[in-house]
Amino acid sequence: MTSRLSYRERFSLTLGHRGVDRPPMDLAATDMTEIAGGPRALAETLGLPVGGRSPELKDEAVLQALDIDIRGVGGVLAPASPLQRRLSSTRYVDAWGIEYAWNGHHYEMVGRPLAGATVADLERYPWPRAEDIDRGQIERLQRRAQWLFASTPYVVCGRHPVFGVFELGCWMCGFDDFLYRLAAEPEFVHRFFQIVLEYQKRVNELYYGALGRWLHFTTSGDDFGTQVGPFMSPEMFRQFIVPYLTERIRHLRLFTDARFFHHTCGGVWPLIPDLIAAGVEILNPIQPRAAGMDPARLKAEFGARLTFYGGVDTQYLLPQASPDRVAAETRELTRVLGRDGGYILAAAHCIQEDVPPANVVAMYRALAARHADGA
Repeated sequence: MTSRLSYRERFSLTLGHRGVDRPPMDLAATDMTEIAGGPRALAETLGLPVGGRSPELKDEAVLQALDIDIRGVGGVLAPASPLQRRLSSTRYVDAWGIEYAWNGHHYEMVGRPLAGATVADLERYPWPRAEDIDRGQIERLQRRAQWLFASTPYVVCGRHPVFGVFELGCWMCGFDDFLYRLAAEPEFVHRFFQIVLEYQKRVNELYYGALGRWLHFTTSGDDFGTQVGPFMSPEMFRQFIVPYLTERIRHLRLFTDARFFHHTCGGVWPLIPDLIAAGVEILNPIQPRAAGMDPARLKAEFGARLTFYGGVDTQYLLPQASPDRVAAETRELTRVLGRDGGYILAAAHCIQEDVPPANVVAMYRALAARHADGA
């Protein structure tokens, strides 16, 4: 049995594809590993006090009780914009001009400001400007990142400050509109991506210029897959996505040594070689029920070049199985993806309200049991 490692040693060895005592674990450090109600939703199941403390302190108590390795800081930054406004108590428009409505559980997008737009419309559009981001917010995030790095033993994750190019195109134009343009109007897509990339790079300077030295890894999100496969062919992916993702990562490297994590849902097996070539080092969320995303196959093909992050099924296992089955399948997943390092345990996306707290606890306690047994 490997002796117990520190959180940061464990993370470094995992990224180096070397054996560890157990894989690092994440709960709520990234936008894609959140839990409904926050970690404090697990407090009662863990036998912790449920009242009398601030939400942040209750969250931290739960993370410590589960021996979670990673803490997050930051998130998508919202610059001041004339487009941004509140329409009612349940509807608002963000800095990109996208309208949202509350559906009883979360806000969903209901407006498409660039549906049917032309290249000329892109040039006239009042795009958000990085210069209009509140510098005070960045300074507060910098202080938080520095404190986490210098005063805690945990791995520090910098949440991504910008949206991805592809998802933003689908949100602003509508999926049907934007996917059509990939095939029929490539000049529109490239101009859209150029504008967004320039914004991303300016935010890189502001955000990673301030936080970069205190981060062990940083996230990125842009969904390229559906349940049955990618949104586009690998050839189209190389034409439209890879150049912009590659440049974003190259530019980010000017401001931080943080390892690069990318989140894409769905069956993206055919795109993984290009994600690696673009500079992705950590792939999330490993949606095991999506086409082609079998953990054993992923590990065999890409395990020497990627660290996998996630993988515990949120479509059936966590919401519907028993705690014992959750624990057993978590141990098996860890055995497969965690062989010789290269795996970080988390759910295969945010944990929703339909997941029993006991199942979440079973997922994380499965590794504690495995370590104690010397497995």
